[in-house]
Amino acid sequence: MTRTRLFFATDVHGSETCFLKFLNAQKLYKADVMVLGGDISGKMLIPILEREDGVFEANFLGVHRILQEADIGALEDQIKRTGSYSYRADKETFDKLSIDRRAVEDLFSRLIAERLKRWISLVEEKLGRSGVEVYISGGNDDQPFVEDLLRKSKAFIDPEMEIVKVNDNYEMVTCAWTNPTPWYTSREVSEEELMVKLDEIISRVEVVKNSIFNIHVPPIDSGLDLTQKLDKNLKPVFSGGQPVTFGAGSRAVRAIIEKYQPMLGFHGHIHESKGASRIGRTLCLNPGSEYAETILRGAIVDLDNNQVKSYLFTSG
Repeated sequence: MTRTRLFFATDVHGSETCFLKFLNAQKLYKADVMVLGGDISGKMLIPILEREDGVFEANFLGVHRILQEADIGALEDQIKRTGSYSYRADKETFDKLSIDRRAVEDLFSRLIAERLKRWISLVEEKLGRSGVEVYISGGNDDQPFVEDLLRKSKAFIDPEMEIVKVNDNYEMVTCAWTNPTPWYTSREVSEEELMVKLDEIISRVEVVKNSIFNIHVPPIDSGLDLTQKLDKNLKPVFSGGQPVTFGAGSRAVRAIIEKYQPMLGFHGHIHESKGASRIGRTLCLNPGSEYAETILRGAIVDLDNNQVKSYLFTSG
């Protein structure tokens, strides 16, 4: 059996730069298989307000900016690179959006869809005829229409809640759903429901010891899920002047890994918790995410003879 090299990255959150780096990583790392986990969508809308005097205003990265029209393109590019979405509006339009939540949601969805459609075209252009296997799926932050768009492409596979054969040999199970978060995102369920979802699909894997669990949320208390604790108002909790951290991963995911013992686990979700962890025989990886800094974090994994021969975290 020949070696299979996978490149895994996750949580690009709308960053155009990180997505382009993901596409270019295939050639750089000579990967046979490319896996991009959720979350794909960005998190913020940045209005660029046109004043009556023809000057523009915007607040971005904590800086209030006064712009001439010639300067807007550079700002829009910066916003796109770091994962947010910009829109231009005069005061009347801005005021209407300020009091119409549904209109803001519609605008946000439209901008997410426009960027994702462009990304899909880029995959088709750069990797569509390369012979490289590409898997792209959503995460808990991605709205249902994101999956609808992903599944329309013929250049890659959205493996969400499917069993796919990676390089005709290794079965991979993918799940975007997570345990509950403080943000009530699009795809989160109770631990009990998540266990049922995972158990149902994994029970159909033919050779589970050689499989890959591409599960967005990491297993609880694995070292891949350490994050700062928040209070009921979503403010960071401190004790003795130090941040209080805890394991925010999933009990269900840990139980599933302990039960089935796959060869490899791909995880994300907790951006600040890059690392590798062993749960029994299973190697679990979370490459972390620094999308807002336009840094793509990833993991190269070499598989051979139904084993993980080596892995290496990347950053660039």
